[in-house]
Amino acid sequence: MVSGQSNHNHVHNPPAEVFPTFPPPESQSDDESRVWYQIKAEARRDAESEPALASYLYATVLSHSSLPRSLSFHLANKLGSSTLSSTLLYDLFVSSFTMHPTLRSAVVADLLAVEKRDPACVSILHCLLNYKGFLAIQAYRISHVLWLQNRRPLALALQSCIADVFAVDIHPAARIGKGILLDHATGVVIGETAVIGNRVSILHHVTLGGTGKDEGDRHPKIGDGVLIGAGATVLGNIIIGKGAKIGAGSLVLKDVPARTTAVGNPARLVRRDNEGEPVRNESDVFPGETMDHTSFIEQWSNYVI
Repeated sequence: MVSGQSNHNHVHNPPAEVFPTFPPPESQSDDESRVWYQIKAEARRDAESEPALASYLYATVLSHSSLPRSLSFHLANKLGSSTLSSTLLYDLFVSSFTMHPTLRSAVVADLLAVEKRDPACVSILHCLLNYKGFLAIQAYRISHVLWLQNRRPLALALQSCIADVFAVDIHPAARIGKGILLDHATGVVIGETAVIGNRVSILHHVTLGGTGKDEGDRHPKIGDGVLIGAGATVLGNIIIGKGAKIGAGSLVLKDVPARTTAVGNPARLVRRDNEGEPVRNESDVFPGETMDHTSFIEQWSNYVI
């Protein structure tokens, strides 16, 4: 395991301070600094309230100088093994975050997405340490960088580790935006030529797959702000339009227009959000942010419980 220096006094006796909702004024314009400041404050609070976690929180968070280093350490220890050392992975992750600032902004956007959309998320620290959907996405991002660098054997090895540890299988060639929530995450499968936009929310046991053994561009393209319910299967090189909603358990084999809800097996279109009305604000067309799974039910003329 990658090991940090121990300093239990530092953790058990943190400086007296009021737990902040926001960081000091000088860093409010820097999202990464603001989030990192809050994570460290939450770690100090939790270490003080639960001494059993003090050493763990010091090793994973408080001993590190930045969010990327903390995340790299945590991911490396999660994914490392006797044959793929956590030390090697830590160096790989840190260098990737250093060389690619867009990865860092995606980490922050994903953390804030979970905090905003998941009522079970009690803190940003909780997401950083315990949300396997968040961790799987960040590790995927590193594998994607490796894939683009033509380091494909290592990218695929990392994909296998992510699948083993987090039960999330994302091909390193897939392209995924930021502000992503994989809620619960278990059983999510995202194929090689899949494309996912920004501010998308995907629940557990969702498959973005192909329809056979043909090669080439064969996986779904998911627009910005889409919400995909638990157990949904979306197959083939089809387009799920911006702000669309896919109901839980649906099987989608054809394009879904923007701002449209699709449900069923095979899926049928149920409603078009705000049809005929002016769009008042962005949340009107972004169920991926509102996490509203059921607003379409009133449109079902034959809906029976």
